[in-house]
Amino acid sequence: MAEIINMPRLSDTMEEGTVAKWFKKVGDSIKEGDILAEIETDKATMEFESFYEGNLLHIGVVEGQTAPVDSLLAIIGNKGEDITSHIGKQNVSPEASNNNIDSENKNTNDNDEFDLKESNVEIVNMPRLSDTMEEGVVASWNKKVGDSIKEGEILAEIETDKATMEFESFYSGYLLYIGVNEGESALVDSILAIIGDKDTDVNKVLKSLKTKKPNNIDPEKTVEKNELVIEINDSDKKEKEIIDSDVVSNERIIASPLAKKMATERGINISEIVGSGDNGRIIKRDIENFKSLNISSKTSLISDAKESLVEFANSQMRKTIAKRLTQSKFSAPHYYLGVEFQMDNMISFRNQYNNLNESKVSFNDLIVKATARALKSHPEVNSRWYEDKIVHYNHINIGVAVAVDEGLVVPVVKHADKKSLFDIGEEVKDFASRARSKKLTPAEMDGSTFTISNLGMFGISEFTSIINQPNSAILSIGSIIKKPIVREDKIVIGNTMKLTLACDHRTVDGAMGSLFLKTLRNIIENPLAILL
Repeated sequence: MAEIINMPRLSDTMEEGTVAKWFKKVGDSIKEGDILAEIETDKATMEFESFYEGNLLHIGVVEGQTAPVDSLLAIIGNKGEDITSHIGKQNVSPEASNNNIDSENKNTNDNDEFDLKESNVEIVNMPRLSDTMEEGVVASWNKKVGDSIKEGEILAEIETDKATMEFESFYSGYLLYIGVNEGESALVDSILAIIGDKDTDVNKVLKSLKTKKPNNIDPEKTVEKNELVIEINDSDKKEKEIIDSDVVSNERIIASPLAKKMATERGINISEIVGSGDNGRIIKRDIENFKSLNISSKTSLISDAKESLVEFANSQMRKTIAKRLTQSKFSAPHYYLGVEFQMDNMISFRNQYNNLNESKVSFNDLIVKATARALKSHPEVNSRWYEDKIVHYNHINIGVAVAVDEGLVVPVVKHADKKSLFDIGEEVKDFASRARSKKLTPAEMDGSTFTISNLGMFGISEFTSIINQPNSAILSIGSIIKKPIVREDKIVIGNTMKLTLACDHRTVDGAMGSLFLKTLRNIIENPLAILL
């Protein structure tokens, strides 16, 4: 009897899972305890084993695809068993159809159709390399069409929204087709490549898939970096010019009719004027403010002025930042709580700690540790919103925002409340180094319950951040500033630091956020509590 295997709930917060890899294929014999697949959850990638014996008759979720918890993952049963009643005729996989509905193949047989099921051809799709990845960019191909491929060899480097990662082949054969060229982007699950026997007719394979090369960018719609389209208003007509961003022609003078008339009346050579209007257009005020220079007696102070710009295509990381932060800002009702802490004791504590230890800690490391201790006392802030419930996390995983060339990544210090200052410092240094070289793994950027963003090292005194969902709050850290403060009714010179807590009002009320900041103040202004 066929056994239905649904997408398992492998963590308490899991709502859907992504099949990272199948270890079995349709038709394989399965024993109880065999590893069927690797499933990527919202927290980790885990092996999923079979509780049944038989043959794998159907795969409901292919590698790289995501499916909700309890949706059909696979069917195990006796070889040749009819499973159409379990999955419906419209949802029967090609493999199952081959085993169970041979009569249908007779009606659809076509001499020109390539039979993938009977061939040694493997379709390689764009993989989902992170939980937020929707499309990927091929940074480079390590193989070219015609090359021999062995299982485990690196096919290409793929740029996701978080990092650039090597993608290895799970198959052996020859690289027959490349569906995404270097520098091009493609949606997850679109055709990346085809691997098979050397003498395979690729055109028949593509025809049988009823697919085109989907991800090529239409060159007619591509705006090159060295070309800009500028609209110029002159009188009542509009004209478009395509100009090179590095070479701007000075032969044509753009001026309003009134400016031209005023220049003529005043005997001004209009070519000597630098326009202040759009795209350098000379307008009325330019004529009124112009002071003629005696060019014969001295060199003109006005050089040939050029206006230029450079366009850059949005990277996958930049697209994801835009999408996720926009979603957060307009879905979570943000409010902000600002405080200012005295830092003299923290400065003394850090100096003493670093003098006694070979490995040095930063103020950011101290704040991560202090925040973890404060969150332990206020689980309401260490939470997540669902439509039907609010979850308070007992574990404390703090995301630390790291600036990189293309934007921002947030590696996660797992169980920060249980780690020492030394461990936190070493982990954050390692994260920052590998983030800038795009070597962080998706698992290292997953699972945060609270986030810290620190711009103090850039001299920013205070700022607000957008919540890194699904977190309920984010703490923004400003720089330490020396200034006059009141202490015991006397004005003295002291060091202070401003912090801003952004909260999701659905989960964290104002009083909750205020109590959290009060606890954090006690820890930071009395830093020995960090070691307790």
